[in-house]
Formats: sequence, structure tokens, C-alpha cells
Amino acid sequence: MEINEHLTGKAQRDYQLVLAALNKGDQEAYAELMKNYRDALYFMLLKMTKNPQDADDLTIEAFGKAFKNLHQYTSEFAFSTWLFKIASNNCIDFMRRKRKNILHASPRDEHSSENDPVSSIPSETLDPEENIIKMQKVKLMREVVERLKPHYRTLVELRYFKEYSYEEISNELNLPIGTVKAQLFRSRELLYNIMKNVKEKI
Repeated sequence: MEINEHLTGKAQRDYQLVLAALNKGDQEAYAELMKNYRDALYFMLLKMTKNPQDADDLTIEAFGKAFKNLHQYTSEFAFSTWLFKIASNNCIDFMRRKRKNILHASPRDEHSSENDPVSSIPSETLDPEENIIKMQKVKLMREVVERLKPHYRTLVELRYFKEYSYEEISNELNLPIGTVKAQLFRSRELLYNIMKNVKEKI
């Protein structure tokens, strides 16, 4: 990729970070790109969704999609323009799905609780068959995680098995939060590639 001379100084800085991330696998470059646009992206998505949790999730998703497809970025446009377009499109798709789910939600049968009182009580336990399936899935996932390099394996175990927050992982591993998030993106990508070669499905 050749640098576009029409890019602003800020855009050229981002482009150099993109090159470092792509060509050298520089995790600090990923983290720096996140640091530069995380807040602006979050507030744009918050304005679109009017929901802080959705905006936070969509911010992470946008970076994940951008980093996964970083090889498709060209310096014809600023990285920020490309990133915000990905985020905007992803948010629109999310809101459409959410609206569709609300519209297609089955109305509750007002007589169902009278006919079968037990059916209205949510089950808090899995039946034996569901329990076995769940255990098999967990076992398979752990086997897949074991194939990751030690550093990525630790990140995944802390985040998904021990359910640490980003802040707790940052403190545990003495890493900046931006780096933790960037490396978790990379971990998920590696897991996905491994899973594609596993015959059984999670």
C-alpha cells in the first residue's frame, strides 16, 4: 500500500499504524488505533442507539470487524472514515435486527398460565441431556483454547472462563486496557480459524 499524499497528518499517522499492525503484527499499533477513536466511535453509536450497553458492544464489534478486514483498507480514504463507515453500517444492521426481533416476538398467550401453571415458571436447571451437551461444548472449547499460544490462552481464559473485566485483566497482566482489547480481538480471530478446522461444532 502506498501512502496518499492528500491525507492529513493525523490520517498519515493512522496509516503508519495500520501498516505496523498488518506487516509486523504490532499489537501496540492496534491498541493505539483503538485509543485514537474509541471514545468518538462510542459517542456516535450512543447517539444512534440511545443505549449505552448497545453502544459499548457495537464499538467493540466495529473495531473487531475493522481489524479483521484491515487488509482491505486502502489509503484512498482516512482510516477514521473507513472505520466509522464500518461502525455505522454495523449499527444500522443491528438496529434492524433488533426491531425485527421485537416485531416478531410471539405475544404471550394470556390463558397459558391458567392451563399450565408450571409452564410459566422458568426452569433454572438443565435436563440431563442438555447438561451432557453443555459439558461437551465446554470440553471442546477448552481443547481449542489449549491450541493458542500461552499469552493468548491466558487472555481468553481470564476473559471468558473466569469472566474478568477488561480492567481486571489489565491489572492482572500489567497491560494497558487498549492493548488487552486489541489482543483479545486477535485471540478471537485465532480461535475462529482453529474452530473452522474442527469437525464438531460449538
